[in-house]
Amino acid sequence: MFNEVVLWMNTVGPYHNRQETYKYFSLPFCVGTKKTISHYHETLGEALQGVELEFSGLDIKFKDEVMQTTYCEIELDKAKRDAFVYAIKNHYWYQMYIDDLPIWGIVGEADENGEDHYLWTYKKLEIGFNGNRIVDVNLTSEGKVKLVPNTRIAMSYSVKWKKSDVKFEDRFDKYLDPSFFQHRIHWFSIFNSFMMVIFLVGLVSMILMRTLRKDYARYSKEEEMDDMDRDLGDEYGWKQVHGDVFRPSSHPMIFSSLIGSGCQIFSVSFIVIVVAMVEDLYTERGSMLSTAIFVYAATSPVNGYFGGSLYAKQGGRRWIKQMFIGAFLIPAMVCGTAFFINFIAMYYHASRAIPFGTMVAVCCICLFVILPLNLVGTILGRNLSGQPNFPCRVNAVPRPIPEKKCWKWKCIVCLFCRYFIFTSFWAYKIYYVYGFMMLVLVILCIVTVCVTIVCTYFLLNAEDYRWQWTSFLSAASTAVYVYMYSFYYYFFKTKMYGLFQTSFYFGYMAVFSTSLGIMCGAVGYVGTSAFVRKIYTNVKID
Repeated sequence: MFNEVVLWMNTVGPYHNRQETYKYFSLPFCVGTKKTISHYHETLGEALQGVELEFSGLDIKFKDEVMQTTYCEIELDKAKRDAFVYAIKNHYWYQMYIDDLPIWGIVGEADENGEDHYLWTYKKLEIGFNGNRIVDVNLTSEGKVKLVPNTRIAMSYSVKWKKSDVKFEDRFDKYLDPSFFQHRIHWFSIFNSFMMVIFLVGLVSMILMRTLRKDYARYSKEEEMDDMDRDLGDEYGWKQVHGDVFRPSSHPMIFSSLIGSGCQIFSVSFIVIVVAMVEDLYTERGSMLSTAIFVYAATSPVNGYFGGSLYAKQGGRRWIKQMFIGAFLIPAMVCGTAFFINFIAMYYHASRAIPFGTMVAVCCICLFVILPLNLVGTILGRNLSGQPNFPCRVNAVPRPIPEKKCWKWKCIVCLFCRYFIFTSFWAYKIYYVYGFMMLVLVILCIVTVCVTIVCTYFLLNAEDYRWQWTSFLSAASTAVYVYMYSFYYYFFKTKMYGLFQTSFYFGYMAVFSTSLGIMCGAVGYVGTSAFVRKIYTNVKID
């Protein structure tokens, strides 16, 4: 008895616009004769990624070879010919699946002059098996037929089975980049980035240790002076702002919500990468996106805990409003961008258009999963670590900030931080090797913390105690640099075109860059906060 093998037709679209995809049968292809198959269940990740699986109608059974067989004919009138010609001119390619293995093919091709257009009509399938499992699929397109109006074009297929030594768990290796580890440039880039981090950490540690040691010695000497000498002395430096350095930041509600969201994004990135290192998520359609959505919802208490505790430490009273802002900051940004692009996708009748049911499912996740878990985290954060425990007493009257051209320091902060983080982030291309992706995340966090600490020290030494927003924005400024690079990549490294692809690319690049900036800003603030607390704990305060 032969088992059923289903050939799913997924999407078709321009080769240079990978996100502009349409249903396969949006082109006037014909369907095979077979009608009944086992049911297919679509996942949330597949729906969001525009996966549109439709049955091809081809009758394929396991180990049952099929000679070249005509399965349908296309009545090529002028409208259908124009549709095929448009697809060929725009280099349309299509995707199919057999047993979750992707297959790609080209719709057709034009002659050298671009006057005559030809359609590939023969799908030659070669399927490899190991035991009773399918481990390899190859497609060869043949049967080039010229597109002439008012003719009939016969579509045919054949299936050949061959025994393969590929193990079932290794069947996706052919879709990866096997030469990644063979290129010395990758290893050199990784080693170079790693050495850069070691050098940067050593340099920051040496500078801060020597500078702080001198500061502590100077402040200890000042403690031994009498009041007259101390008044006549030239007092300056970060100790002078000890009564204001732990003053609440401006706009504490927004600031605490950003920090909470950044900590959650970091948690999601770390967990998803770890899961991807353990499980091969690329072997299942939409599994990476589904995992990210699940992990984001599950880590909502992280957002509430860090955001709620920070808001409570800064004396915030409207904690419910802060909780709502923190809970929906990232989902509102992502969903707002997705729904805006969705209108364009609906106008184009693209498969990327999110179904109404999927929109409702995402909204339900936000309301009934993310919000309650964020509430739990906020309550825990306010009660467990929401009490101010600063090493220095906050003065009732804010200290005036001297005019020492602090804006220059802030400019240096942004440029310095963005340069090093950008170099680390774009040092090498990330493929399926999630271990290297984890290394990128670690390098990114280390560089962010080190650079932000140095710049915050400069700022405090200029007696400017407004370090909270500066530490966040200096680290988050890398998002601007990444987004600027996306423009260069779009115009000089790709051949993308059209309203849909442009809005999709720049819209989601804006979401990615903003999320990256919020994560880096939160990491920079957390590291800088620990540094500030440490230096003011180790100095004697009157």
